[in-house]
Amino acid sequence: MNLLVDDIGELVTNDPARDGLIGVVRDAAVLVEDGRIAWIGRAADAPAADRRIDADGAAVLPGFVDSHAHLVFAGDRAAEFAARMTGERYTGGGIRTTVSATRAASDDELRGTVHRLRREALRQGTTTIEIKSGYGLSVRHEARSLRIAREVTDETTFLGAHVVPAEYADRPDDYVGLVCGPMLRAALPYARWVDVFCERGAFDADHTRAILTVGQAAGLGVRVHANQLGPGPGVQLAVELGAASADHCTHLSDADVEALAGSETVATLLPGAEFSTRSPYPDARRLLDAGVTVALATDCNPGSSYTSSMPFCIALAVREMGMSPAEAVWAATAGGARALRRTDVGVLRPGARADLVILDAPSHLHLAYRPGVPLISEVLHNGVPQCLT
Repeated sequence: MNLLVDDIGELVTNDPARDGLIGVVRDAAVLVEDGRIAWIGRAADAPAADRRIDADGAAVLPGFVDSHAHLVFAGDRAAEFAARMTGERYTGGGIRTTVSATRAASDDELRGTVHRLRREALRQGTTTIEIKSGYGLSVRHEARSLRIAREVTDETTFLGAHVVPAEYADRPDDYVGLVCGPMLRAALPYARWVDVFCERGAFDADHTRAILTVGQAAGLGVRVHANQLGPGPGVQLAVELGAASADHCTHLSDADVEALAGSETVATLLPGAEFSTRSPYPDARRLLDAGVTVALATDCNPGSSYTSSMPFCIALAVREMGMSPAEAVWAATAGGARALRRTDVGVLRPGARADLVILDAPSHLHLAYRPGVPLISEVLHNGVPQCLT
């Protein structure tokens, strides 16, 4: 059976073969067959189909691609958030609180959180999501986290190097050895990527390079938490190692921007973290003007960005980071796909995966124009309409 999404007022394709950054087609229709896009064109020229969805003149976009999320955890850190709102500085130290709660949780408790947040993200238009480990920080718990994450996505990332756990606080070299050896071997069956929190108070340049190099040699793609809390070596290491993405990119030197612009490494910006920590936002305009490829993602986690809403991140990027609405939508869709080195999502063109979001609005502009309003009317994932209740 095939399916026609018809009477689309504004279709955002992100197809570079079409005009404009986001490749808008007016008065459009999309034909879906076997979970893929089969045809795109003017509604007046649409072929017959077995089923039809009437978009009633609304805007339709590719499903959002959230390329940075931490969904496997237990507990919450609402009290930490409240303290920050009254002036306490974010340092990343609360990660160990979540590690303790996550280790104590059962598989079913963790699974419940992952599935709840994945459904929550889907209701807000996210059809592709990356999920990291990083709250287990032992061989058994990191493998368990990745195994559970793999139940809802193929985009899983081994983040055993999130922070040094309390039991290794005085032996960071020993912990890095554990991450590079038994922990990595246990993670490999469930992970596509390896990541390191390269930051003062977490992992320095030498430890980061060692972990990423071993992970890369084992066949994992590279991602880096880089330059979030202050200037540091993370971005330069990401480019040096050919990382798919350097994430956060809040504190960048001119050399960092130049390195990103001359590479295939995507700068993934996570404005939910700055919102939740009252930190300076990344300067997306500076990156875009330099020719850097930019993605947006939620950084959904219980400590520094407890949001699963890509529309919220789009609104923040437009309001606080110097992006136009079209640039922010591209970054939340095609940009996220680039950060995952995917060509089948984040774009609507024949052969791409049929992940579509129908808005309760006439234009993509409303995602920033009407922040906080639930504008996702319908979601198709692999060509199948999803239940959003």
